[in-house]
Amino acid sequence: MTMISTAAVASAILAITNLFTSAEAFSPSLPSTKLPSYMAHLSTQTKLSATPETIVIGGGRIGSLISNDAKLLGRNDPIASSIDANGEGPIFIATRNDVLESIVDECPANRRGDLVFLQNGYLDNFLERKGLLSNTQALLYLSVASLGVDPVDGITSVNPEGLTAATGVHALAFADRLASLGLKCNVVSASEYRPAMFEKLIWIATYMLVGTAKDCNSVGQAGSDHTELVQDIISELVSAVGANEGIAFPSGTIERLAAYTDVVTDFPCGVKEFEWRNKYFYDLGDDACPIHNGLLRECAEKGKLGFELP
Repeated sequence: MTMISTAAVASAILAITNLFTSAEAFSPSLPSTKLPSYMAHLSTQTKLSATPETIVIGGGRIGSLISNDAKLLGRNDPIASSIDANGEGPIFIATRNDVLESIVDECPANRRGDLVFLQNGYLDNFLERKGLLSNTQALLYLSVASLGVDPVDGITSVNPEGLTAATGVHALAFADRLASLGLKCNVVSASEYRPAMFEKLIWIATYMLVGTAKDCNSVGQAGSDHTELVQDIISELVSAVGANEGIAFPSGTIERLAAYTDVVTDFPCGVKEFEWRNKYFYDLGDDACPIHNGLLRECAEKGKLGFELP
């Protein structure tokens, strides 16, 4: 058998290495095109950037809940200097709606596609104005009574798989984060998410409004003591949204929302964040939403709202 010396092997390897290095040095280069961070998973090239970092903005009940092993930015933390402009990974926003404008504006421009919106309410107009309508969004069907208290998941008798849902490029990352906490989350398409989003909006707008108008202590009392009124408003709003948006709701909206109310039965009532919640239906007009709008005006006349109706 012919023996090959160690020196000969080393010499051959060096020659091959030089060959590839030379080929790379003289290969034609393509124009450099930087993908947005939210499209990084589509790249076929190995990225040399830092390891993806999960960031949570907002240290309240939800933000604290999901911030395990993530970088948590509180109320006084600067957004712009706390987020790596060249980094990647989801940025979960767990704040009130009224600070979204400043958060988006302060976020580095090329990281805004990583922003994940966890807020209740109708966000479409805001997101469209900011060019973020395709960003990841989530519907949280869970309740955290106070900071540090175990969450109550939105698992109901009608939906044992849970009602929390997310859509977008970071939806799976959010679902995995909830799963690590023992909470359920359904990753859905944008077309599936849309009626689900409006259904959650209808729940908030209806139960909070009825509870406020009828002096109820909780959403559970609103549902049990004023069942017919609740059902009438839900039916009215489902019809109004369907006509305005051209979407069809899966059958059983009333039953799904009633079952969820049973899970969070002690949640207090209050008509809040009007511009993000009931305003959508109010703006559809009295022909589309006569019961809802009439009840809102009744609450306003009795001084039960902390704001003026348009």
